[in-house]
Amino acid sequence: MTVSWFLSRERSFAENSLATEMADSRRSRRGHLMAFIVFFLALFSTGSSTAQVPVLMWSTESLPPVASATAGHITSNEQLTAFLSSAFGSGPHTVLLFLQDKLSKDDFTIFGGVFGNKQDSAFQNLEAALQSSPSSLTLSALEWSGSSALPALLQERLGVSPVLVDADTLSHLTINATVSNLLLINLPYCTGLHKSCKEALRDNDEIIGEVLSTMKAKEVPYTAIYTGLQPSRVISEMSMSNQPMGRSLLQTPAPPPVKPPIMVNTTGGPCIMLWAQNLSVSLSSSAPWIDLATETPDTTGSICNTNTSLLVLTYTNFTLSFAMSSRMYPVSARNWFTLDLVQVQSRGLTASFNGSRAIYAPSEYSFHCQSVTSFRDALLVSNNDNTNTSEWRVNFVDFQIQGFGLGNETNFSYASDCAGFFTAGIWMGLLTSLLMLYIFVYGLHMIMKLNTMDRFDDPKGPSISVPQSE
Repeated sequence: MTVSWFLSRERSFAENSLATEMADSRRSRRGHLMAFIVFFLALFSTGSSTAQVPVLMWSTESLPPVASATAGHITSNEQLTAFLSSAFGSGPHTVLLFLQDKLSKDDFTIFGGVFGNKQDSAFQNLEAALQSSPSSLTLSALEWSGSSALPALLQERLGVSPVLVDADTLSHLTINATVSNLLLINLPYCTGLHKSCKEALRDNDEIIGEVLSTMKAKEVPYTAIYTGLQPSRVISEMSMSNQPMGRSLLQTPAPPPVKPPIMVNTTGGPCIMLWAQNLSVSLSSSAPWIDLATETPDTTGSICNTNTSLLVLTYTNFTLSFAMSSRMYPVSARNWFTLDLVQVQSRGLTASFNGSRAIYAPSEYSFHCQSVTSFRDALLVSNNDNTNTSEWRVNFVDFQIQGFGLGNETNFSYASDCAGFFTAGIWMGLLTSLLMLYIFVYGLHMIMKLNTMDRFDDPKGPSISVPQSE
């Protein structure tokens, strides 16, 4: 009952705020537009656990009106299609699609800074564009089912293919306003490896500001759309039909399935296996990280025999190669394999990294390491003399590889981990235990050396006499 009362109060407050805002002047509406958007997104953030992305749209021309959505409403693709049909039904249009890799409603409430310090907001240029535009629209929740449908819908409604541009190429691009144009600006999202989410969103906001300034200088009317390719925060939704009826205590959803390792098979069975949570590549110190582990690679070109193994992973824009060798070391009287070389190929350029000094294990074992990088605590040493590839970096998270001794097994052998046994924590524990043991032994020794006194009177004074009575 308390939750229902709270939701009704929230809904009434939102309706009263909207009525008051409509009664104000147009200048006042623009001034509070972004604040209402963030409140709108925060109000609907608990309405449903279905994956969704927000859509912000503004235009130098008028947009068709949209009925006010009820609390918790999720805009379907059919409703979006109907709106785009009315918005771009006739005449040429120039559309700027700012498509971010990931975007959710929480990004506005956490990094917007609308209710706090506006100078600290990560969306200052976006706020200014929404405030100054004659017409705008906010869809707080657009249903998402694996991929963004907005680029395909815009391409269908405008009848043109998207043109990938950035702030620099747009300034040199000639835009014909008499025909429809769909300009796509890709924006990265934070990966946690080189900058925080707020810094990444602030950089994207600066790109939006540069693009809008260029369009203003060209005096071309446009409609801008800011959305995400996928949500940055997805809440898993459990189907009620698949849940058992009745009581359940401390019930948790099943963990997501673990992706299988990459395996190279020959006539004799598996010979190379690799698994990694992330296989990230960056082409410069300021470029965003590209995770190749999300794609399924082609292993054509991989070879393996008793002494050498070569794993070739071909992706859409990159090719990763892992060269391994096995040798006999008389000192240990066993074969050891080393990861001699890791190569990254892209755009006709090749970067090489040497890993033989740090990445090794017995040939019948696999090698595992939580972090294999080329830039911090590097296990891979760059061999790049070319200036075009000298800043290329790689980062492998939860990395495990085996190139020998698999036989007919489909699982990794015992893993030789890169972390040594005597870590800093173990050394601290050993030293602390030795110090406590020393204090205990010293105290026990002092106690054992104590002697009991044989007299309790003063030996220098007169002796004690006890008179006897008859």
